[in-house]
Amino acid sequence: MKENVLNMPDPNVYSDCRIKKIAVLTSGGDAPGMNAAIRAVTRTAIYFGREVVGIYYGYKGMINKNFQTMKSGDVSNIIQSGGTILKSARSKEFMTKEGREKAYQNLKEENIDALVVIGGDGTFTGARIFAQEFNFPIVGVPGTIDNDLFGTDFTVGYDTALNTIVQAVDKIRDTATAHERLFFIEVMGRDAGFLALNGGIAAGSEAVLIPEFDTDIGTLETYIETGYRKNKKSSIVLVAEGDKAGGAFNIASKIEKEYPQYDVRVTVLGHVQRGGSPTASDRILAGRLGVAAVEALLDDQKSVMVGIEFDEIVHVPFNKAIKNEKAVNQHLLRVLRMLSI
Repeated sequence: MKENVLNMPDPNVYSDCRIKKIAVLTSGGDAPGMNAAIRAVTRTAIYFGREVVGIYYGYKGMINKNFQTMKSGDVSNIIQSGGTILKSARSKEFMTKEGREKAYQNLKEENIDALVVIGGDGTFTGARIFAQEFNFPIVGVPGTIDNDLFGTDFTVGYDTALNTIVQAVDKIRDTATAHERLFFIEVMGRDAGFLALNGGIAAGSEAVLIPEFDTDIGTLETYIETGYRKNKKSSIVLVAEGDKAGGAFNIASKIEKEYPQYDVRVTVLGHVQRGGSPTASDRILAGRLGVAAVEALLDDQKSVMVGIEFDEIVHVPFNKAIKNEKAVNQHLLRVLRMLSI
């Protein structure tokens, strides 16, 4: 790419590209940093002389034609905000061929040539099908607190959610210590344990329960009992909502019955993990991926997710991002267990 003395790309470098109008939407569960990504997509497209359209309410908005032209000023003062200014909604109609056909016709009527979708695996699954059916250029920005998409080290929203968990656990530990209680704290992660595992290390928990590994009651009790023998004044166990043991309430009930000497409590952090102002890391990541998404479209990339690996931008086909399972680093489990003695 030709660059000037300020190391900025030439705004006319993509002048021959047929894509003149780019739409952007957010879909699925909201994640801190989505607004920063919307801002980056909008301003990058404008920098390269393209028109930008915001689609409200995700794929439902594509079907209902909830479109709005976006100018640079429309994305001012949103980088620090959680949630998404474009809203999000589920759409059963988009799961049908008729619904997707209607969405496609709406895009063509508005002369929209390409689409940036910000979301997780469900969002990318819909994008992949739509792109295949209508040969429509789509690039995805990974926005999900679960950090469970293959092909990227981090997803937008993960760092903020992780920090929210740590802050909450720090507060709960004050009460746990005061009353010498055993707390089971449930965090999000229906299919992946990244939040629970890394949150456990950062917050100093005694154990974690995650979907990727089975932990029986006896093993869990050993971890906890070891802590109490060391004269710890409390124990914290982080439980991913998708853990095979059945969630924090279920596992806490079993521990109470088998080990009545423990004063057991449960806290479910729930949707508090999705909210809040994004961290600096999430804002930077959203900015980099938003820029990369527009550049990928203008460089004739299709049906790919822009991700980051080893601090470098990568393009990952939707098929790989969705179908390949992102592995948990087993070394982190060793770290947690060694540090919890």
